[in-house]
Amino acid sequence: MSETVKRTSEIEEFTNLYLIHPISSWLVPRLASLRVSPNAVSLSGMFSGVLAGVAYSQYQNTAFALAGFAFMLIWHIMDGADGQLARLTQTQSEFGKVIDGICDYVVFISVYVGLALALSAELGLWVWIVVLGAGASHAIQSGAYEVQRQEYDYWGHGKASARLPDPHDLKKPTNGGVQGLSFWLNCGYVKMQYAFSGVTCEQRRHIHEIFLKHPDRHAEMRRLYRETFARSVKVWSVMCANYRTFAIFIACIFKEPLWYFWFEIAVLNLVLFALVQKQKRYNTLYTSRLRDALAE
Repeated sequence: MSETVKRTSEIEEFTNLYLIHPISSWLVPRLASLRVSPNAVSLSGMFSGVLAGVAYSQYQNTAFALAGFAFMLIWHIMDGADGQLARLTQTQSEFGKVIDGICDYVVFISVYVGLALALSAELGLWVWIVVLGAGASHAIQSGAYEVQRQEYDYWGHGKASARLPDPHDLKKPTNGGVQGLSFWLNCGYVKMQYAFSGVTCEQRRHIHEIFLKHPDRHAEMRRLYRETFARSVKVWSVMCANYRTFAIFIACIFKEPLWYFWFEIAVLNLVLFALVQKQKRYNTLYTSRLRDALAE
């Protein structure tokens, strides 16, 4: 089955659907004609994010806050373009996924560090504890949200590139270096995703076995998955990077970026807990509906 270049529209977050990804989609064929690699696009977006961190370190100046927001938007556009470009040119790889993930984290680390430097100069070194707690929360929340998107694309649309690997199936490379580092980063990230997303290896294996037993009913099972999980994945988008970008900018405009970090720790972690519990119920609901549909 050939995969579409664009992301799945029915679960796409509003600002991606109507702002970021239309620009990314316009850019992708032009990058392809210039033979720019997806990894180069990821790295250029990362560079823009680093510049955002530099700008936000001077958030007290409104012009710098606006510049930080603009650089973050450029990163979002590039982040939307790299995956589309990889699918268009059929150059998807696990290494590319790791690079993309690293670039995303470097962007927010740059912004968080820039703001922490400014805030610690104003309020004291204790600010770093809050920022580190927010950063760890961000990593967990974002990883859990990405799982929901991957699972929807894999089970709901049969996109092989979206398959969430089983940690036990990941093979350690015989040589070290970049490949070894890539393996350990990918393995650790995948384990974190399973731990905080409400998705389990056992459940995925069970669904996989059902798909293997009923190859003639895949379309029906995928439709049932989409009907069960589409709304749930849309709710999970509260954890997406776009809203964080807007929240950081608004907090900086009001000269209170510390509010953002407390919000990430105190509010979004509670939201994550609630979403995980809801996800577990949806998992049970899908397997029950799947069993009933196949019994008919």
